[in-house]
Amino acid sequence: MSKVLPVAVPKRRDRLSSVLLAPLPARVDAALRGVGGQWPVRELAPAPAGSNLKPVQGTVGVPLLGHTLDYIRFGSDFTRARYERLGPVSWMGAFGTKMVVVAGPEATQEALTTKAKSLSQDGWTYLIDAFFHRGLMLMSFDEHKMHRRIMQEAFTRDRLSGYVNQLGPALEASVPGWATGRSTRIYPLLKSLTLDVATEVFMAGRGGSEDTDAINEAFVATVRAASSIVRFPLPGTRWRAGIRGRALLEAYFARHLPEARSGQGGDLFAGLCHARTSEGETFTDEDVVNHMIFLMMAAHDTSTITTAAAAYFLAKHPAWQEWARAESDQLGERTPDIDDLESLTTLDLVIKETLRLVAPVPIVMRKTIEDVDIAGHHVPADTLVAVAPAVNHFDQSCWADPDTFDPARFNEPRREDQNHRFAWIPFGGGVHKCIGLHFGTLEVKAILHQMLRNYTWTVPGDYVARWDNTSLPIPVDGLPITLERR
Repeated sequence: MSKVLPVAVPKRRDRLSSVLLAPLPARVDAALRGVGGQWPVRELAPAPAGSNLKPVQGTVGVPLLGHTLDYIRFGSDFTRARYERLGPVSWMGAFGTKMVVVAGPEATQEALTTKAKSLSQDGWTYLIDAFFHRGLMLMSFDEHKMHRRIMQEAFTRDRLSGYVNQLGPALEASVPGWATGRSTRIYPLLKSLTLDVATEVFMAGRGGSEDTDAINEAFVATVRAASSIVRFPLPGTRWRAGIRGRALLEAYFARHLPEARSGQGGDLFAGLCHARTSEGETFTDEDVVNHMIFLMMAAHDTSTITTAAAAYFLAKHPAWQEWARAESDQLGERTPDIDDLESLTTLDLVIKETLRLVAPVPIVMRKTIEDVDIAGHHVPADTLVAVAPAVNHFDQSCWADPDTFDPARFNEPRREDQNHRFAWIPFGGGVHKCIGLHFGTLEVKAILHQMLRNYTWTVPGDYVARWDNTSLPIPVDGLPITLERR
C-alpha cells in the first residue's frame, strides 16, 4: 500500500505566501501580471548633465512592499514583463528599498564583466548576510579571488570523481525505496534526499545520526528569510526563523569541525579544512564553517529545484523520458562513475533546458560602489542592483519559441545557447560563476539516472506546475506525480 505523505501545516510566517500563490482564474492572473501598469513611471535619478546617458525609469509599487508581492507570485514572468515594457535597465520598489533590475544578454554582460569592478557583492549582503555571513557569494574583489582560489582545491576533477563515487551508493540506498502511486509529491522526497546526499558527500556522513529534519528546516528558514518583509527578529517572522536557523547550522558544523580537521577524508568538509594554494593560503576554522553553511545550502537547494523541475518536464514529455531511460539502461546495474554520468547526453540536454525554463537562482544581487553606466543608463553609486539572468533565457533574439520545452535546442547544429555568451547563464557569469556547477550537474544526473532505472512517472495532461518565488523557486504543491515501479 502506498505511503501517504502528510500535509504540512504552514507556519504563520509562511501563510502570506500561501495566500499570494492561491490559484486564480487565468483572466485575473493576467490582470495581476500587468507589472504595475497602474503605477506612474519615474526616474530613479537624473543623469549627469552632458553625459548622454539615460536615467533609469521604473515604478515604486505599493508603500514599503514595492513590487515584492508581484515577484513572489509571478517570479521571472514578472521580470520578463518589466523587461519588455521598460527595457534592459529599470528600477522598482522591493523589500523596503529601491533596486535597479538589469536584464537581457547585453546589459547582463556589462554588469557581470565589463563593469564588474563598479559593482560589489554587497547586494547579497542586504538580503542574506545575517544568514550566510561570509559565504563565497557575498565576498567581493580581492578577498573573493583569494577565497575562491583556495576553495577551487576542493573542486578539482579528482575531488569530483571521489564525490561521485560516494554519491552513487547513497542514491542506490534511497531512491529504490520510494513509495509509489498517485500524487506522490516529488519535491519533498528530493529535498530530503539531497540533504542526505550532501551530508554523505560533503561531510562523509558526520552528523548522520542527528536530527536531519531540524537541519533541513534550518536551511529552509535561512533561505526564505532573505525575502522577509519584516527585517527584524520579531516572534513569528521569517527573519527570526532565519537567525535561529543560522545559529543551529553554526553549532552543527562547529561540532564536527575537529574531526574534519584531523582526518584526510575525501569529503568536501575535509577538503575545505585541508585546501591549500601553492602559496600556502588556507582557511581558518571560521572560514570553513561559513563556507560549509553556504555550500550545503547552495548544493542541496539548487539541486533539489533542478531535479524536481526536470522530473516534471520528463513527466510532461514522456518521449524525452524514454530516450533518457534508454541511455541509463545501457549502463546496466553498475554504479555510475563520473565518466558514466558524463556519457548520459540526453539528460545533459534535458537538464540544460530545465535550467533555462526554471532557473534555480533567477536573480543575482550586486551593489554599485560608484556611479556606473549600464546599457547607456546612469546607475548612481550605492544602489542595489538585481541582475535577472532568467529573463535572458526567454529572449526571443536568442531562443526560438522560448516558452516551449525543447531540449534539442542545445544540441548540434542548433546550439541556441551560443547565440549570445549571456543567453544561458543559470550558474551566473563573470568571476562569480558558480564554483560548484559541475558537481551540481553530476548530482542531478545521478538522481535522475536512479529514478529512470527504477520508475516511470506521469502527470495529468492538464497539470501545470506553479512556482513559489518567496526565495528560490519551489513548486507550490510539492509537485505531485504518479510514480510507478518498473
